Amino acid sequence: MNPPTSTTTRRIKRIAPLQLAKMLAILYGIMGLIFIPFFLLMTFVGSQMPAQQRVGVMAFSAGFAIFVPVIYAVIGFVFGALGAVIYNLVAKWVGGIEVEVE
Repeated sequence: MNPPTSTTTRRIKRIAPLQLAKMLAILYGIMGLIFIPFFLLMTFVGSQMPAQQRVGVMAFSAGFAIFVPVIYAVIGFVFGALGAVIYNLVAKWVGGIEVEVE
């Protein structure tokens, strides 16, 4: 016989902006890694183009393969911190998000 489960409602009143920013920077950076194979494929396709077009396409593609994860991480950090600050302001007015935990 299982004991009855008791559920409790908890409220998220505040989110630490720096902690959320770090988490989202890492998550967005990892998501940016997903795009690397596509940019490397574009680099390969660019290598098959005529010489005048090849250099621009290959440089653009390879550059994006390197910088997209970094750009995504920076965006994740900035918007994570901004989102947490906005959440904290709104949570003061309406009380935050309620979650039910066991």
